[in-house]
Amino acid sequence: MREIPGIPYRFNDPELLELALSHRSVGRINNERLEFLGDSILNFVVSVRLFHLKDENNEGALSRLRARVVRGDTLAKLAAELNLGDHIRLGEGEMKSGGFKRKSILADTLEAIFGAIYLDGGFESCEQVVQHVCDPYIKELPDADELKDPKTRLQEWLQGRAYSLPEYKLVSETGPSHKKKFLIQCASDEAGINVTGSGASRQKAEQDAASTALKFISGKSAK
Repeated sequence: MREIPGIPYRFNDPELLELALSHRSVGRINNERLEFLGDSILNFVVSVRLFHLKDENNEGALSRLRARVVRGDTLAKLAAELNLGDHIRLGEGEMKSGGFKRKSILADTLEAIFGAIYLDGGFESCEQVVQHVCDPYIKELPDADELKDPKTRLQEWLQGRAYSLPEYKLVSETGPSHKKKFLIQCASDEAGINVTGSGASRQKAEQDAASTALKFISGKSAK
């Protein structure tokens, strides 16, 4: 096997492709080292693409955009679109448990393929493949400000109006230690905000409360 449908590259050394497709469950000879290499190349190539395509964005915005592209969920989605799961070599246990559909395995394998292409054909070939796979997603990215977490966006909205920062207070903490549920209040008297949010950790509950506050603000603005 020298190529994978959807990836515009034909391997000179088919053993490199076989290695890239070999999950660690198959044994000691697997794709983890190629994944390490591919991850580095992916981050660099995506950084360069964003630098040229998003010339209006500062460093922080570019970092948020890059993180959205190279995160595991995105890579798994791109790998699934390439039907990469049909080609991954898995150990018997992983095969029976449906490992070929697991997001982490799909994402890691795609990175390993990038690493293998770099070793087989050099940086330029790898760069072209990464661009081919990632560019459609990059071009559909939302505005960088939309990728900020809800607490940051709420804080910036309040600061832009010279309001004090919101207060987050723990309302309740329920459930057993392995399955906690936190209820957090988010309040700002100046902005007329008093909402709650929940989550499996205090941090997640605060983000949920901030998200609810942003929706409340948007609703007021629309009136």
